[in-house]
Amino acid sequence: MKNVKIINKYKFIRTSVTLLLIIGMALWILNRPSYSNSEEKYKIEYVVKGDTLWKIAEEEIEQNAYFKNEDIRNVILEIRTLNQMATSDITEGMEIKIPIY
Repeated sequence: MKNVKIINKYKFIRTSVTLLLIIGMALWILNRPSYSNSEEKYKIEYVVKGDTLWKIAEEEIEQNAYFKNEDIRNVILEIRTLNQMATSDITEGMEIKIPIY
């Protein structure tokens, strides 16, 4: 193994500190939570007589960019999960939270 001799200690220390600062800043930036446009927002839908979760999901696929080109079964599952629904049964007057952009 070749011995390494530091000729200019000041330059070595300055370079090492600079590299540590750059690495520290990169880790800090990568570790922060992201608050971008992809942050989910919600709207509240109120169930009216004759509504079904399937019908609501169909309307959301057509009108809501969040669900664009999504399989209707995935939309229903996401709505059920978000609203902590055990089944797809809904009742008149029920509030349903729906994600939007």
